[in-house]
Amino acid sequence: MRDPKERLRDILEAVAAIQRQRPQTKEEFEQNELVQGWFVRHLQIIGEAARAVPQEVRALAPDVEWAKVVGMRNVLVHGYFDVDVDIVWEAATRDVVALGQSIGNLLRQLESGHADE
Repeated sequence: MRDPKERLRDILEAVAAIQRQRPQTKEEFEQNELVQGWFVRHLQIIGEAARAVPQEVRALAPDVEWAKVVGMRNVLVHGYFDVDVDIVWEAATRDVVALGQSIGNLLRQLESGHADE
């Protein structure tokens, strides 16, 4: 089993990947199937990594809506043709910024030893 800190790093890497490829406008996003797929894939990675974070580590970051993060992964993985591009855009442009900040804080807390692992 991978260390929870590795899972948190996976989330941060996926957040960074989304931010690197973010178009300037929603219209650009809607016209670019490759970026849409990139966003969906990295949102899946975020959800999969979040799903594997142990409950005791999750409890250290109550501001993260863990169930929603994992739920988004489930919709993206199992929704196939029902994926809503508007929801993907909102998640990738609004939600991942806050998530990245919270996960970064949590990782620093774990790495500094100020949390019981």
